[in-house]
Amino acid sequence: MELLLKYFPELTPKQIAQYTEAISLYKDWNTRINVISRKDMEHFVLHHLLHSLGIAKICSFESGIKVLDVGTGGGFPGIPLAILYPEVSFHLVDSIGKKIKVVQEVANALSLTNVTYQQVRVETLEGQYDYIVSRAVTQMDDFYKLTKHLLKPVTNKGDKRGILYLKGGDLTEELAAFPSAVVYNLSDVFEEDFFETKKVVYL
Repeated sequence: MELLLKYFPELTPKQIAQYTEAISLYKDWNTRINVISRKDMEHFVLHHLLHSLGIAKICSFESGIKVLDVGTGGGFPGIPLAILYPEVSFHLVDSIGKKIKVVQEVANALSLTNVTYQQVRVETLEGQYDYIVSRAVTQMDDFYKLTKHLLKPVTNKGDKRGILYLKGGDLTEELAAFPSAVVYNLSDVFEEDFFETKKVVYL
């Protein structure tokens, strides 16, 4: 918890308890369903909780908005963000049923009433969302084509909507077709070496 509190000192006792329980829940579920690589569980807080919360350092979600997490796997970045933003609705989707099963069990155990989940291929999903978040599911070009129908249209000049995509490495070529994309280096926010090449792309 020290690592999370280092960057999110405003966490409430309830949120601290939820993040603490989440660590235990994922350790338990990972012994049954390999959601996270066994080796990676040793760095769960750094690689999964804090990495997911990097989005919150780039964009602060307003109460009442709807966020879609595409290719959530076991619930990242959706579950950590849902704990941080209890007044925001999160819909977590993945095409793999056993991963959504983990999301369901974790969300229920943590009493996350702002989380819904669905096993579905995103291209067949309906509905509209203020933000779409994801963690390196595919190339940005493919991701945008699969998800653009799910973004609410911008009706007012001040509307803050879009895709927040956790990516790593050199994105110059991948983002060449998206001149309006803004790349935020998580190394500017988090000092740990893990974040040296990690980024959030806002589109």
